[in-house]
Amino acid sequence: MPVFKNEDNGTWYVMARYVNWKGERKQKCKRGFATKKEAQEWERMFQSQTSSDLDMSFEAFTELYINDVKNRLKENTWLTKEHIIRTKILPYFGKLKISEISTKEIITWQNEMLAYRDDKKKPYSQTYLKTLHNQLSAIFNLL
Repeated sequence: MPVFKNEDNGTWYVMARYVNWKGERKQKCKRGFATKKEAQEWERMFQSQTSSDLDMSFEAFTELYINDVKNRLKENTWLTKEHIIRTKILPYFGKLKISEISTKEIITWQNEMLAYRDDKKKPYSQTYLKTLHNQLSAIFNLL
């Protein structure tokens, strides 16, 4: 879809067309981008999210998960999930495409979490490791 410049205020905007989950054709307009590159990046992410394509990045897929789950949870529960996603899961899987994530990558991530030691040489507790794995599983359950 094309990206346009708003001559009145010098910002960029995107007009994206897509088919929603009901099969209806829709159009979305997003305004206020400072650069053309930002607008094109937003459009690319939006198109990959609405197409449910397995070639989208894990980070973009996680955004779909966040949009689905955030409003259903209590604030403290969400803050815990958000911290786990931001600090433990996205640094490892964020740039990978969904189709590139296999059992091997997940086991490697789990082994890194098992091997972690803090300043006092203490590992993560078994309960916390289970929580990390459950959060990763919850994200993948959207597939």
